[in-house]
Amino acid sequence: MTRHFLNLSDASGDAIAAMINDAIDRKAARAGFPKGKPDADRPLADHVLAMIFEKSSTRTRVSFDMAIRQLGGSSIVMDSGSMQLGRGETVDDTAKVLSRMCDAIMIRTDDHAKIEQMATNASVPVINGLTDLSHPCQIVADLLTLVEHGKSLPGLEIAWLGDGNNVLNSIVEGAGLMKYNVRIGCPEGYDSDPEFIKRARDAGANVSIHRDENEAVAGADVVVADTWVSMGQEHAEAKLAAMMPYQVNDVIMEQAKADALFLHCLPAHRGEEVMPSVIDGPQSVVWDEAENRIHAQKSVLRWCFGQL
Repeated sequence: MTRHFLNLSDASGDAIAAMINDAIDRKAARAGFPKGKPDADRPLADHVLAMIFEKSSTRTRVSFDMAIRQLGGSSIVMDSGSMQLGRGETVDDTAKVLSRMCDAIMIRTDDHAKIEQMATNASVPVINGLTDLSHPCQIVADLLTLVEHGKSLPGLEIAWLGDGNNVLNSIVEGAGLMKYNVRIGCPEGYDSDPEFIKRARDAGANVSIHRDENEAVAGADVVVADTWVSMGQEHAEAKLAAMMPYQVNDVIMEQAKADALFLHCLPAHRGEEVMPSVIDGPQSVVWDEAENRIHAQKSVLRWCFGQL
């Protein structure tokens, strides 16, 4: 049966733990390698990854390209403006054609239903590079980063400040799988998707919603932020005004644990969701987090091909 990775829950908690462990081992084994040199075992030699971008991308584009290269394969990068998908060809037909020509498909798009439709019609693995609903590959990299920095995931207290967006949905989904807890600090009307919260709570995670940003962060092990206005969103001024109390600044970080880490998936808007003193300060691990997109995605790819 074809393994797709559309949401974290497509894999079990044990599978995600295996991805993290594999990423740590492979990253260590590459120490001193040029970035374009394949891993010694080249586990995906001769495999081709088709990458479709309907949204702008830096980290997802480069990290997936480097991931498949380091695993011994290659990639084909496409955007909707340069392929027939952007001129009316159906998602169904695109999935069937790419399945005949490539070994896996990664797509970064808007409507999550589109990636589900792609997976339904593809005979090769389909990987979610981001949709409006979720961003599972980012969270595998985030959890990898936390483990690297000595954090044990079960029982970990993660505080999120800001918009209840796709990244938060996947953080919440991960809570149910990896047994950490999430405190959501956000204004009313900007909560995470209630279905993700329900499933995480049903799985035993403590997911709480706080209108007071101080309450959300107090004693947290990790503080996470993301941009408040995503690509294509309108009514930015009203949203920015509602979000300002949830800015991650030095005062906020002082209320978390002394050894708390700061995460941000980037790109960041300094002076909006986070102050420079935090994102560029000693508690920030955002650059490790960004690099770890490569290592996490290598393990996601290996899982999709049944190697983990």
